[in-house]
Amino acid sequence: MTFWIALALVVFHVLRGTWALAAVAGTAILEIVQTLFWLRYSSRRSAQVGAETLIGRVVEVAQECRPSGFVRVQGELWQARCAEGARAGERVRVTGREGLTLTVIREPGAG
Repeated sequence: MTFWIALALVVFHVLRGTWALAAVAGTAILEIVQTLFWLRYSSRRSAQVGAETLIGRVVEVAQECRPSGFVRVQGELWQARCAEGARAGERVRVTGREGLTLTVIREPGAG
């Protein structure tokens, strides 16, 4: 609110009459439109957080999964279970989660 008071004082000091009112009104309209735009833009999609967002990601096996091992997800090590087994360095896809253990399957075409 103090911004608007300061703006009005500066505008009325520099400009006279109708031009001062037009400048303040134009600035207020611009500010309102910009605020509405950014509010709408920022609420387009809900935030995705938590372990549930890992499902569907392709990750790399850090320690052999036969059937249990570890995978690296964004620099973090997660315990994983792979029924068909996967070697270290292979790419696997996360299909589920049981507590802190990820269920993974081998990615088709992975070595």
